[in-house]
Amino acid sequence: MAKILIVDDSRTSRKILREILEDAGHTIIGEAVDGEDGYIKYQELKPDVVTLDITMPKLDGIEALQLIRKFDENAKAIMITAAGQKDKMVRAVKYGAAEFITKPYEASDVLKVIDQVMA
Repeated sequence: MAKILIVDDSRTSRKILREILEDAGHTIIGEAVDGEDGYIKYQELKPDVVTLDITMPKLDGIEALQLIRKFDENAKAIMITAAGQKDKMVRAVKYGAAEFITKPYEASDVLKVIDQVMA
């Protein structure tokens, strides 16, 4: 099972992701409220996987991804996107995103992506 850091400015989104992942046996080692907070917590906690919402204040998910990958080139980052953010998804892949989950998501989709990234 993976140690996961959830980075999302929406408390509700963090809660839903936490419940899905913990119910499947994963450990949530931290939560961050924006990209800057996520980058700082990534350095402190060194998770197996980080989920990054793309649209956030301070640093967005793509900017946070760039910093995280600079800090840890092997970082496994899963981007959480709203429908219609294709251009941002392309940029995230360019910067090393491992996978994507599109909102609204089903628990099975989230767990499948986590398993793929951890394999």
